[in-house]
Amino acid sequence: MKLMIASDIHGSALYCRQMLEAYKREEAGRLLLLGDILYHGPRNDLPEGYAPKEVIAMLNPMKNDLLCVRGNCDTEVDQMVLDFPILADYCFLELPGASVFATHGHVFNPEKVPPLKEGDILLNGHTHVPACEEKENGAGETYRYLNPGSVSIPKENSPHSYMIYENDTFIWKNLEGEEYMRWKTDSHC
Repeated sequence: MKLMIASDIHGSALYCRQMLEAYKREEAGRLLLLGDILYHGPRNDLPEGYAPKEVIAMLNPMKNDLLCVRGNCDTEVDQMVLDFPILADYCFLELPGASVFATHGHVFNPEKVPPLKEGDILLNGHTHVPACEEKENGAGETYRYLNPGSVSIPKENSPHSYMIYENDTFIWKNLEGEEYMRWKTDSHC
């Protein structure tokens, strides 16, 4: 299975369109959105191409392709206009070679680790900074922390980006499809 993972669209129709073009180009089976879909939040400037109603119109027809978790900027009002569920705080994915706890990052993150076993993966957005780091869960077990970065408001000089999971490998790409980082589940970043 090929999975595309993206986060932090923040209502940008411009970058949502580019993300969906990448999704089609990648021919992934599903698109996992890690929250902050429509609203930019009070701490962020408006992203380029801010048009939440256009984002709604682009994503609703794809409802059967989408898996989503709730970001700190996602609310019940957003759920009223979206045809796919967005209000779960996390989801747990069993992928070949990886058990993944996927969340936005404002509740569970490397500072507040969810229950993870040795070798599990914590996948979240929220920081807008791509990451691939080995961490400890506080019980002497290690897990891998992954972050795809942000589709619309990247930080710390990172690109507008997404991730692909396929064949036990996570690949970070900019919206043009150029790879800039890779991690195979049985190796180091």
